[in-house]
Amino acid sequence: MNTVLNTELNTLLDNIKADYMFTGGTTESHKRMTKDFNDGLSYVVGKKYIKIITKNRACWGFVVNIDNDAKFKMGDILMAASWASPARNKPRGNIVDGGYKVQWTGPQYL
Repeated sequence: MNTVLNTELNTLLDNIKADYMFTGGTTESHKRMTKDFNDGLSYVVGKKYIKIITKNRACWGFVVNIDNDAKFKMGDILMAASWASPARNKPRGNIVDGGYKVQWTGPQYL
């Protein structure tokens, strides 16, 4: 994974975490839930895709990790079709180009 993609991937994770704060609660329970969500957000780098994973081991979505994909460019955000594969219908934004919108539950629908 190149340096730019790594930096922008961390920005994507920060944006997902920021969206989780939507309730704005200040109770100890809310603070604990937010910390658990933030600590549980991670990613796994594969040959073609970077899989974003949440604490409960759900697949949040994928980021294209190659330059030579026939349909997508590096950094495209894809929804998950299943745990192991992305939905290859249309990108939901690109982490390198910016200007994308995400929700803590996953990439935005079309």
